[in-house]
Amino acid sequence: MAALSHSSAAALFKIGVEQAAGIEISRRSPDEIRPPGIRVHRRPSLQGGWYGLYDGIPITTPVQTLIDLATRHDTPRMERAMNEADRLGLVRTDDLRKALDGHPGEPGVARLRRIIDIATFRYTRSELERAFLPLVRRAGLPKPRTSVWVDDYEVDFHFPDLGLVIETDGLTYHRTPAEQKKDRERDQAHTAAGLTCLRFTHGQVRYEPDHVVRTLKATAAHRLRR
Repeated sequence: MAALSHSSAAALFKIGVEQAAGIEISRRSPDEIRPPGIRVHRRPSLQGGWYGLYDGIPITTPVQTLIDLATRHDTPRMERAMNEADRLGLVRTDDLRKALDGHPGEPGVARLRRIIDIATFRYTRSELERAFLPLVRRAGLPKPRTSVWVDDYEVDFHFPDLGLVIETDGLTYHRTPAEQKKDRERDQAHTAAGLTCLRFTHGQVRYEPDHVVRTLKATAAHRLRR
């Protein structure tokens, strides 16, 4: 059995992160079959249920397609592909994370799992403060007020001397339109009051602390110049 895979499968699903350069197919048989103009991936180790039909065309499943794409593309491109797959109803991100357990050892699985875990990581409130405050010190900022009300909204961290508000988001996937609207309204209220509002995910605080520190330093320097 042969099925569209890799960039060709991504193009059919409309989650492509690159221009498909020719047709790619995968098959479990190790036979040396090379049709002209078609790139054949011989993959006898593929797990059961690796393909299905989409618009009547044999194709690797959305999960398998994302795994295959992860062997080629960096984190930002894979995040876009995963978001598109989620948005189109091909596979929800939380279901994808569970499905990866059924593909042990496959190239691409470790990268996908790492991307998902970073994006969905969540601290408790007390854990967040314990993790974030050392980054504040590294950036040379004064100790913030925590869990306080500013402009009629409770904020995670407030630096009154800098006119800076920090909000942290626990989950980047599956936020409802109502939640997103509320976040925008909060940010707009702070901006209208002359404050700068930064948002970091819990995953950034946990896995990308250097980025958080650099952003805090640059923002504080800008606020002090003003």
